Amino acid sequence: MGLAIENGSSSNSQSHYHTHKVFLLCNYILLGAASSCIFLTLSLRLVPSLCGFFFILLHIFTIAGAVSGCTAASSRTNQWYAVHMVATVLTAIFQGAVSVLIFSRSGDFLGELKSYVREEDAAVILRLAGGLCVLMFCLEWVVLALAFALRYYSYVEGNGGSSSSMQRNSKVHEKGMNDWPWPFQV
Repeated sequence: MGLAIENGSSSNSQSHYHTHKVFLLCNYILLGAASSCIFLTLSLRLVPSLCGFFFILLHIFTIAGAVSGCTAASSRTNQWYAVHMVATVLTAIFQGAVSVLIFSRSGDFLGELKSYVREEDAAVILRLAGGLCVLMFCLEWVVLALAFALRYYSYVEGNGGSSSSMQRNSKVHEKGMNDWPWPFQV
């Protein structure tokens, strides 16, 4: 995703640099929050139930999305961009759904986790995990916006993988449209 800064003095490069740093920071926070949720879930029951396994799997996908985001930000190719966007959108949707489930039906969720921790303590641990899920939900949408901004900066600077072919196609398109009647020239 061509993120090299060539001239640090221009305002576009500085804003691109700061956006890149905030993007990486948000992904690192996502990594920490998802791994914390995994440990909180494992503290409820060391060997997770099926529901607990899927809850942990959601956080593993969140970690994979954050890692692919860091990879996309560090590489010069655009191959990780689509993977990162899809993983982030899906995990954001599921994180939001799980957080609503945790806060609206804590007792039922604990029953499905089959926790052997005392119920009052388990409810506190589950609410902590729910708070982290809300944090991850919000951060994932911030990461999506920042990834879009980084992709835009990359395209504007000419580092986008297909920008030269798009410019070449637009020139061909402009030449071909000159002889068309006025209403069809856009």
